[in-house]
Amino acid sequence: MDLDNLITKHLTRYFDPNKKIPEETFQLLLRYLRTSPTTINIQPNHFHVLESQAGKDKLADALVGRFADNAEKVRNASHAIVFTTRKTIPDEHLQEIFAKERADGRFADPEIQKGWEAGASNFVEIQSENYGGDVLHWLEKNTYLVVGATMMAAASLGVDATPLEGFDRATIDEAFGLTDTDFTTTLLVVLGYPDETRVSRQPVSRFDAEKIFTHM
Repeated sequence: MDLDNLITKHLTRYFDPNKKIPEETFQLLLRYLRTSPTTINIQPNHFHVLESQAGKDKLADALVGRFADNAEKVRNASHAIVFTTRKTIPDEHLQEIFAKERADGRFADPEIQKGWEAGASNFVEIQSENYGGDVLHWLEKNTYLVVGATMMAAASLGVDATPLEGFDRATIDEAFGLTDTDFTTTLLVVLGYPDETRVSRQPVSRFDAEKIFTHM
């Protein structure tokens, strides 16, 4: 990964519709996305992977009104992903996680696994209390961690990834059949290669290091 390039690079706003991510590269990215870490392995996400033009158009058509300018980004991107998050953590979700961890042999010692399960269950209760019962607030923080990690993984593969917060949650939820489910849209990510004729050549603007770092 060329960190020097990332340091001086703007996020891609305009994608080249004629450039597609190679299938092998995209599948590798999805493999990483599936294994990206979350707090206590809570795995609160479901990902709608839009590979076809019809899939991207479905998302773009739901970007209306003040968010309509994001529709072009979605339509021209090679791929798009709708990151959705659980609104709650029912006990059956925790039990499914624990069963999968046991099946995968995450812990060699059953007693350690038992202790982990008790601690993880308690941590969910703690986080719910911390946010006044609004566990979605905590879970969406995990979604942002997953998105950030995915963006860096994409960069390591030479793929541009741009997160979009410009959308109406209710509209996207309706478009993808989420309205009456335990999932809701948290973030959109579009992936592909930049339209070189529309790349920003202006310098990246950030606070000076002296303002944001405290060395001790």
